Amino acid sequence: MAFSFTKWQGCGNDFVLVNGFREQLPDDLAALSRRVCDRHYGIGADGLILVLPSQQADFRMRIFNADGTEAEMCGNGIRCFAGVVHAEGLSGEAEFTVETGAGVLVPRLQLAGSRLTGVRVDMGEPILEGERIPVLGFGASRVIEQPIEAAGETFSMTCVSMGNPHCVIFVEDAQAVPMEKFGPLLEQHEKFPKKTNVEFAEIKDASHIRMRVWERGAAVTLACGTGSCATLVAAALTGRTKREAEVQLDGGRLQIEWAANNHVYMTGPAEKVFAGRYE
Repeated sequence: MAFSFTKWQGCGNDFVLVNGFREQLPDDLAALSRRVCDRHYGIGADGLILVLPSQQADFRMRIFNADGTEAEMCGNGIRCFAGVVHAEGLSGEAEFTVETGAGVLVPRLQLAGSRLTGVRVDMGEPILEGERIPVLGFGASRVIEQPIEAAGETFSMTCVSMGNPHCVIFVEDAQAVPMEKFGPLLEQHEKFPKKTNVEFAEIKDASHIRMRVWERGAAVTLACGTGSCATLVAAALTGRTKREAEVQLDGGRLQIEWAANNHVYMTGPAEKVFAGRYE
């Protein structure tokens, strides 16, 4: 089955996007994602994103990781999703609603004339109760600076869900962390029944964070939007930063705000890389 696609990236987190209003896809989307995301034998991407109709919102977003697992949401992905909606003329509005596995989210396009310069997304409210993230053993309590062990080392974790689970660990030097060693062990740790994304974050000052990420289902990526949101929330909860900060990732920078209404807002780029046809 052949279909047209566009490739987009947000801070280096890259995705294959397919307009489901126009294209037909095979039933086995997990297998398709594994094929198209393969960087040697496929198109190459961190995930496959489908732009679909919705009965609850203006659009519906589905995202499959490079390993074929379906994720609830993706922060960089939803900005790229918004870019496709704009670029392919699916909406003439600067703001619209998107149904995701983490609820209905609201991207707002930042435009210079017709040119997309960025996307600001209302990511909703962070989930802080352990049983809802989920993290085993904490019930309805928050999981703030709690010990977790991997490869013989004990880390202090603060856990947040932005519709998908995150384990944030503050370190002195994020660049020095051996991601391939600790990432998969923490992702699949027994405390996380749905696995977890893992962020290693270094506080530069009260308004700047350096963060690196091991993404559930995708391994090390250049950026993670929901991870940046979770990291800012964790940093604010533990008194390390203000409730608004710039998060510097391997692939770029995002501006994150945990506003007074308890919603988290993420602002960052979304850029089209190329278009093609997959056969």
